[in-house]
Amino acid sequence: MEDTERLYYKDSHMRAFTGTVESCEWEEKKSCYGVVLDRTAFFPEGGGQHADTGILGGVPVEDVKERGGLVVHYMKQPLTVGETVKGELDFRVRFSAMQQHSGEHIFSGLVHRHFGYDNVGFHLGREIVTMDFNGLFTEEQLCQIEQEANEAVAANVEVLVTYPTKEELANLNYRSKKELDGQVRIVTIPGYDVCACCAPHVTRTGEIGLIKVTDAVKYKGGTRVTIVCGFRALQDYRVKESNVKEISHLLSAKPYEVADAVRRLQGETAQWRDRLLRMQNRYLERKLAEIPADAQHVILFEAELDKNTVRKFVDAGKGRCAGICAVFLGDEAQGWQYTIGSQSVDVKALLSEFHAQFAGKGGGKPEMVQGTLRGGVSEKDIQTFFVER
Repeated sequence: MEDTERLYYKDSHMRAFTGTVESCEWEEKKSCYGVVLDRTAFFPEGGGQHADTGILGGVPVEDVKERGGLVVHYMKQPLTVGETVKGELDFRVRFSAMQQHSGEHIFSGLVHRHFGYDNVGFHLGREIVTMDFNGLFTEEQLCQIEQEANEAVAANVEVLVTYPTKEELANLNYRSKKELDGQVRIVTIPGYDVCACCAPHVTRTGEIGLIKVTDAVKYKGGTRVTIVCGFRALQDYRVKESNVKEISHLLSAKPYEVADAVRRLQGETAQWRDRLLRMQNRYLERKLAEIPADAQHVILFEAELDKNTVRKFVDAGKGRCAGICAVFLGDEAQGWQYTIGSQSVDVKALLSEFHAQFAGKGGGKPEMVQGTLRGGVSEKDIQTFFVER
């Protein structure tokens, strides 16, 4: 069987085509029929880019892979060998992939030119593009690259594809993530990037639309940069604009002032939290003072309290009673969070018996344990357990 003719290299904007079915075999691992045509416009997964989707002979294409020189289309239904079928790409998905991939080339090319960093990892997902560079950036440097990348879009430069000879390739300064054998396909965006690439691209940079950096984090000693391009960038802006408008409304602040409003709200929240903690501390201090000198057990049931404050109470309370000091937060319906302490009882050893009677989990040290109980256990049940010991 001859190699599949790849129509996406002749015209990256081809939406429909016809081809002859050369083989159709069931593949157990994929749970699909693997269909090979004499020619196809479906791009197989490769080079960090996902495969095209669409319809072939009226049947949805689930995936597309490359096998040697063949392009295999994976489908849930078989096609007849020798039949000429029509293929139709989901061009919205294809065009978005081209926008992202061409935008990545410009961005990576500019990074390499300005800072000498290599793009050592690239992934073009259904929503975002990530690029792993072997170097670190400042925020100003990323803004610089983003600005120049969008200037490349505005320049509407033609995207060129060439297949240089070995001699020409040896004298060509181009980017590549790995050593390549055989004929190398070079994608050139004049003035911005020269890179070996197997994927279809836009014809001119103006088709890419906006190139926007959405995230940059340190990763394996370098930087993982996330971008969105074209219609994905527009959708990203719409989502963020909608969120900013909603936050603006909730905070009664202008859209460009929401960050300051959130900071003020955080400050106010911290102040109220401090006040609440002080009140809880005073409340538990009074409870501590009310413990009788001859108390056997001290068990409190509360809807909600700060856990650190509870721990302090139990730590102090276990020295004021002969047996158990415990606080249970929650209610019978939803369950309980507990802190149990004692100076005379090994509460860690007691836990196995406690959880044998009441379903829950927890752990700690012999003098103090913490954990949870499932719903359905009443205050009376818990009190009875400790009184009987």
